[in-house]
Amino acid sequence: MKNWLIFISVFIVSLSLVISILVLWKAEAPFRSIEEQAEQLALDAKALAIVSESYTYNGKHSYVTVFGVDEYGDKKAVFVPTNLDEDSIQEVLLEDGITEKQALSVFKNEGNVQKVLHMKLGYEEPGAVWEITYLNDHDQLNYVYILFKDGDWWKRITNL
Repeated sequence: MKNWLIFISVFIVSLSLVISILVLWKAEAPFRSIEEQAEQLALDAKALAIVSESYTYNGKHSYVTVFGVDEYGDKKAVFVPTNLDEDSIQEVLLEDGITEKQALSVFKNEGNVQKVLHMKLGYEEPGAVWEITYLNDHDQLNYVYILFKDGDWWKRITNL
């Protein structure tokens, strides 16, 4: 009887683990798909020659931010809309703005930051922006947007 209980317990735990992995894999599939299509569009539009990484950015409009190198060897970020409209692609040279570390140092002067959750380069009305998501000292969610071109503050959403 004891062996049966051990077997059933191990089986249920194993089954739960397999189902959890499958659910996470299936949930991630649409993001992988749109990112792969955006990377291919950036290459086909000749905005980039080599792609290094990409991720989805959701602001007023959703974009896939694709990082890479163009045909001249310049590092770029290309913002491909999730509707994959080639005419709406935006791009910036990474040397023309502040880096992720510089944006983080501008942001860190703000104070009351407990933990930075993520940083993403995205595209909004004023152009390219660094979106920084963090928890403050009271465990409240906050968003800060810093302009890519000069490091000025654009928008803050606090205490969610």
